[in-house]
Amino acid sequence: MAFNIKDLLEKIAFNRRNFVKLLVGGAAGIHLTPLPWKLMDDIAIWTQNWPWVPVPPVGEFSHERSVCRLCPGACGIEVRKVHNRPVKIEGRTDYPVNPGGICPLGAAGLQLLYNENNRFTGPMKRVGPRGSGLFKDLSWEEALKELSDRLMGLRQENRPESLAAVDGYPIGSSMALLIQRLLKAVGSPNYVRIPSAEETFEMANSVMMGNMGPVAYDLENADFILSFGAGLIEGWGSPGRMLHAWGIWRDAPLKGKTRIVQIESRASNTASKADQWVAPLPGTEAALALGMAYVIIKQGLYDTRFVQNYTFGFEGWTSADGQDHQGFKDIVLEKYSPREVEEITGVEARKIFSLAKAFAQAKAPVAVCGKGKGTLNGSLLEYMAVQSLNALKGGINRPGGVLVLDPLPLSPWPEPEPDAIAQMGLGKTRLDQAGTGRYPFSRSLIHHFTGAVLDGQDSPVDTLLVFSGNPAYTLPDGGRFNHCLKRIPYIVSFTPYRDETALMADLILPDHTYLEKMDDTVYPPGLQYPLYALSRPVVDPLYDTRHSGDVIIQVAKALGGSVGSAFPWKDFEASVKARAQGLFKFEEGGLTSYDKSRPTWKEIAGSGEIKKEDTSFDKMWGKIKSSGFWYRPPRLQGQDMPFQTPTGKFEFFSSEIELAVKRLAEESGGSLESALKEMGITVKGDEAFIPHYETPDTGGDKETYPLRMIPYELINLSSGWVPNPPYLKKTLFADQLRKDESFAEINPETAAEYGLTQGDRIIVESHQGELRVRVSPFDGAMPGVVFLPMGLGHTAYDAYQRGQGVNPNQIIERGKDPLSGEAVWWETRVRIRKV
Repeated sequence: MAFNIKDLLEKIAFNRRNFVKLLVGGAAGIHLTPLPWKLMDDIAIWTQNWPWVPVPPVGEFSHERSVCRLCPGACGIEVRKVHNRPVKIEGRTDYPVNPGGICPLGAAGLQLLYNENNRFTGPMKRVGPRGSGLFKDLSWEEALKELSDRLMGLRQENRPESLAAVDGYPIGSSMALLIQRLLKAVGSPNYVRIPSAEETFEMANSVMMGNMGPVAYDLENADFILSFGAGLIEGWGSPGRMLHAWGIWRDAPLKGKTRIVQIESRASNTASKADQWVAPLPGTEAALALGMAYVIIKQGLYDTRFVQNYTFGFEGWTSADGQDHQGFKDIVLEKYSPREVEEITGVEARKIFSLAKAFAQAKAPVAVCGKGKGTLNGSLLEYMAVQSLNALKGGINRPGGVLVLDPLPLSPWPEPEPDAIAQMGLGKTRLDQAGTGRYPFSRSLIHHFTGAVLDGQDSPVDTLLVFSGNPAYTLPDGGRFNHCLKRIPYIVSFTPYRDETALMADLILPDHTYLEKMDDTVYPPGLQYPLYALSRPVVDPLYDTRHSGDVIIQVAKALGGSVGSAFPWKDFEASVKARAQGLFKFEEGGLTSYDKSRPTWKEIAGSGEIKKEDTSFDKMWGKIKSSGFWYRPPRLQGQDMPFQTPTGKFEFFSSEIELAVKRLAEESGGSLESALKEMGITVKGDEAFIPHYETPDTGGDKETYPLRMIPYELINLSSGWVPNPPYLKKTLFADQLRKDESFAEINPETAAEYGLTQGDRIIVESHQGELRVRVSPFDGAMPGVVFLPMGLGHTAYDAYQRGQGVNPNQIIERGKDPLSGEAVWWETRVRIRKV
């Protein structure tokens, strides 16, 4: 379908202004208050009518400080209590990440604590068909014995590898490490993660900079922010931080000094409030970034000093074997002119030129990516293309740029010593093939794991443990993981919540909610300084639940032998405390207190020694438990460049990708071209090893499925494994959810082609299935694209969520990302028909 960006922007000009006025968290609200949603008064009255909310007795007010764990952002929270009962959650001002800011989900967290209709109140065993929700109560002793006996049986039968775990905890957290440790001690290589942007950032860092650490953006000090789909005020990164940052960009002290450009195909909240919105065709963002690179190179606007001294592969070169190679510069100038990129993206060449020039001429520009809330995994090649823009401008480890940080100085736990049975199991190939020659850069590939379970005559997995995730709902696989669960003989869920995956489980070992337990976060995503966040219980557990970390340790000790000895700690807190020893031993020092009069982002260009605050570890540990954090203010002066690649430089031409392709060719006995094809790369020669554009695999042919469907995230809905607090339904507009029907946003032109008007019911159908929704014509939707909100369409939980709207993941065609091999949240080919 023909699409003209100019026409769309002209048509949306008036409607966009009206749209901004209606958006949740309007600009004035973001400027004036840490919580931009004025909902608290009427919601407080409404919630008193819910039977599970006890009315607090008259009593003293008190406050408890902790860290929110509802997303990886690790915002600081303060919980107000009456007579020891939590009654309100607010953002903290004595915490460096989110000075007073908090998102709607964080503010609503108490409803996840008290709603026993959504929670498991104790260990349970399934007694009805899978998915029926029929369970019977067990004691903890019975439940732990059942799991321990199951794992012991697998080891006695010499098939420990038939144990698998799906983990949704953040990378590097103590819980994630404990789960990996349990599988290693038992003898299974099949530790699988819920896909996340963390992993895509990690891979991009690895192949271009040789650093497996987190990527960080010094957004507060940037004067030009080029966002490739990042929902900066839709929950991206640490939501409280971003809401606060947006306020200072639009108000004192930075008012008018920071330009924000949003690149995405829908007029999101962020796009509508940005200084400029650029709408490329879905899945073409990498091409747009490379078109901008063309202009920057052609006009000589790149940082010559940085490119010449700190990068490899920009210019052509001759390798040691005498072979001539094309550099990034040669290939970009040959293939990605604005005219050629216009044909790919739909963005006019003149706009690509002007955007690139504005970015290059800014003093401290930064390009960021990670679509929506920044938690969904993305395209590795797109992340590489965006990072190349930062390198061209010398924006690596520079104020206002991208910071590559060293790992936090946490003490490693002693390595477990697997016994003979465990060694045998660990020697088996992973079911998901992650880390193999075909997928060398991936830690985990849950969609390949799903396929391994579904494709064989018998399931290779006997027992599956599920932690901090709801993959039956959140994975974009058209319901394949749900079918996978039906084939696995025994499933154990450690969730506090009655979610879709838990209803398929045989055994429930319910965790505490985040307000009832200790947990840690290592490096919240996007944060520009090292921070270790530690939540703590603000209330005693309401029900008969246990910390999953404690349960893992108890199960390991029940197995005994080398498995039990791999867990020398008495409980989860002891294991966390052992890691924190490294923070005290760190000679360069860190802080456990925060002075709000000195915002951390203002210190990034500073110098000076950071002294240790404490003379003993126990004293420091007490402060971390009380404050909820340890951090080190950023210091960039005098730092060396962080590149750990084979060349010791930022690599436009990735040596790691080239080596991986050569290894695969040798292993398979084929050519380099066949190895590239096996890894999903269609281009040939040197272009394969630099950032480049690959046409997305969207599934379905264009004639049968002429439209695209793209899911989008809302800050006031949970689109991950955590259920939605019921009162957030009050924040949805009538054209997002009406009764139990959700709405598809469709451009008025597209709606007119199909004879559709506001509120009409349609079927949205892909190769994977169909969904019934209502129509909301919206000028901010790209023509030819159907946009569906995420976070609705649950088949579990209580009546406030079950059967409310549709889940777009159920009809997404699994598009496999080149190089990484993981399915991504790209667009899916669909067709629609009026009901």
